[in-house]
Amino acid sequence: MHFINNHYHQNHSSSSPMASRELHFLLVPLLSQSHLIPFTEMAKVIASHGVNVTIVLTPLNATRFSNVLDQANALNLKIQFLSLPFPSHEVGLPQGCENMDTLPSPECFPLFFEASIMLQKPLEKWLTELETIPSCIISDFCLPWTANVASKFKIPRIVFHAISCFSLSCSQHINLSGVLEKVTSMSEPFLVPGLPDKIEFTKAQLPEEMKQVKDLNSALDQFKAAEASAEGILVNTFLELEPMYVKGYEQVVRKIWCIGPLSLSGKLISKRSETSDQLSIEEEPEWLKFLNSNKPSSVIYVCFGSLYHLSAPQSTELALGLEASNQPFIWAIGKSNYSRELQKWLAEENYEERIKGRGVIIRGWAPQVQILSHPATGGFLTHCGWNSTLEGVSAGLPMITWPLSAEQFYNEKLIVQVLKIGVRIGVEASVEPTETEKGGGGVGEIVRKEDISKAINELMDKGEQRRERAKELGERAREAVEEGGSSHWNCKLFIQHVMGRAC
Repeated sequence: MHFINNHYHQNHSSSSPMASRELHFLLVPLLSQSHLIPFTEMAKVIASHGVNVTIVLTPLNATRFSNVLDQANALNLKIQFLSLPFPSHEVGLPQGCENMDTLPSPECFPLFFEASIMLQKPLEKWLTELETIPSCIISDFCLPWTANVASKFKIPRIVFHAISCFSLSCSQHINLSGVLEKVTSMSEPFLVPGLPDKIEFTKAQLPEEMKQVKDLNSALDQFKAAEASAEGILVNTFLELEPMYVKGYEQVVRKIWCIGPLSLSGKLISKRSETSDQLSIEEEPEWLKFLNSNKPSSVIYVCFGSLYHLSAPQSTELALGLEASNQPFIWAIGKSNYSRELQKWLAEENYEERIKGRGVIIRGWAPQVQILSHPATGGFLTHCGWNSTLEGVSAGLPMITWPLSAEQFYNEKLIVQVLKIGVRIGVEASVEPTETEKGGGGVGEIVRKEDISKAINELMDKGEQRRERAKELGERAREAVEEGGSSHWNCKLFIQHVMGRAC
């Protein structure tokens, strides 16, 4: 049975004695697209091994991801949603703000986290009413309150990380070494001690919570304590991508299971479904017609994710840089990027008519995995969010890195310096979402069209070894999620671990 409600116990109470002993995993994600997407893909992967899965969502997010239930139904996967009301109004948020991308401004992030904490009581009430408690809780790293829930109900808990082991290792070594205490300015480079590679950052490139040394412990302690109390961690990565960093982070936690790329394994599972996203000729959208009309590996795809965005002046420079590159392109402009100023500029400049036949603009959501995996796509200009990074790797594509915030500068180092499959756009400072509205595109100064055009042409016309390395990594990613691959095997080992605890 696949449904969306908060009365799972009533539907489950008639299960047979054998069914009551089946494994049941409870997934508790942060309500942000960059976390919900890998969580729902993980649900499909775990359920494909015969496990019952419940995902904690809210009404808006349950509606957004209803296709997961459709796919689960077609594939006979046991996936359910537990839909809990989100207390937006109680913390002062507008009604309906249930996902980070629905917030009226980035200043509301603290209120959103406050509301997320308030989900603890209704979740505990639901657990109290269950006949049989779940076999384990898989909770987002950003939700440390789930440690209290797991302890109260004596449920084994696993932490899920939606970032790379490279990023985890960088943060760990910066935090423990005290190296920032010796850094005197935001632009002074420092070496991260204890890593397999020579990795340097400036304080300006670090996530916001890392920049203030005095706030390091207070900002991270509760997250790290919650991680330390977990039985292990699941990471959306694969062993062959960053073996030395997986090994290094294994020394920090009790157990680690790398089960990614989840976008790729989820796609493999969904292909078995009759409801897979197969596009008929009648439904063929403009972006697909455009890709089908271009040569293999000739199109650059541009996207900055769902949460962070560029200012209107930066977006116009990007538009001009894409045009000047003379490369065919698809530019996905998220709703947060599609400002009135940009709309006005595009209309006044007759931009879309000027690029007709050589470029396509997608407004709002774009089917990124499908675009990246199309044979005509040859490169990816990305903000280096981990989901996008993994999707680029899985597609075997070289990337142009344009980090904005969070751990995205870490991912840039991995892409460009460790994996050697990327070209830097050249931004030097992390900028929080509140600042991207006021300033440039992730830097104090705007990235100019000449630098954008230069990076695109370098990626698309040069660097054959870089392209070959990217292609090789794409093959390793596919092997990892297939039967017998490292991530497929790790998922089995993880389930066996929980099964051993349940006996």
